Amino acid sequence: MDDLRTLHEALRAGLPADAVLTDPDVTASYAHDMAGFCTAGTPAAVVLPRTVEQVRHVMRTATELRVPVVPQGARTGLSGGANASEGCVVLSLVKMDRILEIDPVDRIAVVEPGVVNAVLSRAVAEHGLYYPPDPSSWESCTIGGNIGTASGGLCCVKYGVTAEYVLGLDVVLADGRLLTTGRRTAKGVAGYDLTRLFVGSEGSLGIVVKAVLALKPQPPAQLVLAAEFPSTDAACAAVCAVMAGGHTPSLLELMDRTTVRAVNRLARMGLPETTEALLLCAFDTPDPAADLAAVGELCRAAGATEVVPAADAAESELLLQARRLALTALETVKPATMIDDVCVPRTRLAEMLAGTAAVAEKYGLTIGVCAHAGDGNTHPVVCFDPADEDESRRARASFDEIMALGLSLGGTITGEHGVGVLKKEWLARELGPVGLEVQRGVKAVFDPLGLLNPGKLF
Repeated sequence: MDDLRTLHEALRAGLPADAVLTDPDVTASYAHDMAGFCTAGTPAAVVLPRTVEQVRHVMRTATELRVPVVPQGARTGLSGGANASEGCVVLSLVKMDRILEIDPVDRIAVVEPGVVNAVLSRAVAEHGLYYPPDPSSWESCTIGGNIGTASGGLCCVKYGVTAEYVLGLDVVLADGRLLTTGRRTAKGVAGYDLTRLFVGSEGSLGIVVKAVLALKPQPPAQLVLAAEFPSTDAACAAVCAVMAGGHTPSLLELMDRTTVRAVNRLARMGLPETTEALLLCAFDTPDPAADLAAVGELCRAAGATEVVPAADAAESELLLQARRLALTALETVKPATMIDDVCVPRTRLAEMLAGTAAVAEKYGLTIGVCAHAGDGNTHPVVCFDPADEDESRRARASFDEIMALGLSLGGTITGEHGVGVLKKEWLARELGPVGLEVQRGVKAVFDPLGLLNPGKLF
């Protein structure tokens, strides 16, 4: 109790009174993100700083008292990366939510970590600019969280993931020092690329307090095509044909039969329930109709039974809404879901989907798959009832088997959701002993006391 009182007093010495939360009923609500099957501890306190100096005070205090710190954004993560450690200080950055600068000439935005992705996207659009990374939770997830997990989204096939857009960072280190990495310029190769090191580090190396982000000119409105296939093999063949043909779609997404039916039940969108796989392809080129026509021919050649290009932006948005609802719809199938995030080479995508279907049959589970097919990133969603002990066991076993399948196909355990708690064992398998040793060494340089987000990654 004395240690707890000392911690609270020390935090309040450098933070406003309303920025330090200690009521157990309140702090408990910050204990975890949206992942299932991930343990979470009880926070000793939750702090909500508004300035860089306040963040530095928190880290100096934590170092002095040897208290772990877990950084958080909007807690929309799906791997337990923001889950509290027992007795930690949860450092919530949602109050640091200012867009500090938008520069149309240098095409950059400078933002604090609590800025919501959609808010930034709309703000830069007013200047004719575009911030491409668009996770499914873009209306609520924060830029700091996106940086922490190197988030992706629907547009990655053409525009890439968050890592491609982070030019520079201000980072508070574990001992409270402030580190500036990267640049504001279009080019720069001075020194080691520490900026890229922090992107995807899940708050285990430092606390991001400012980011310089690259922007692109706003592209034309995209048009979408929907293609219905009699098998996932045929749909994946179409994906390979599109990419081999040199096309650059702004979106190339796949939904399996289970996902399509779940979306129809939730939103009554009239999607074709006879399909085994629905492929959505979009272009934001000057002549998207011509590009869609070419892709439509490739889809028919691969075995598509129906190809429907949208007539305008409104029809396109309706089709995209169906894809955005996929995870929400699958959450209605059973009381709980485990969302996998396995990325494989595009040439192995068909094997990944076929293998996932075999896993679902083996364990007697409903597993729907939606995928960023253009970059091979699959999201198998295991639906189960956590009150059913046997079904929960089978769900966890199926999750692990899908993970192993991805690695066996030359893939990775996570394309955009991060490792967190959920995939620690699998990260070790993917990296191997030498890779794991090197990464632990990097962690020790930045966080020698092991205070930053302990128990995550490895």
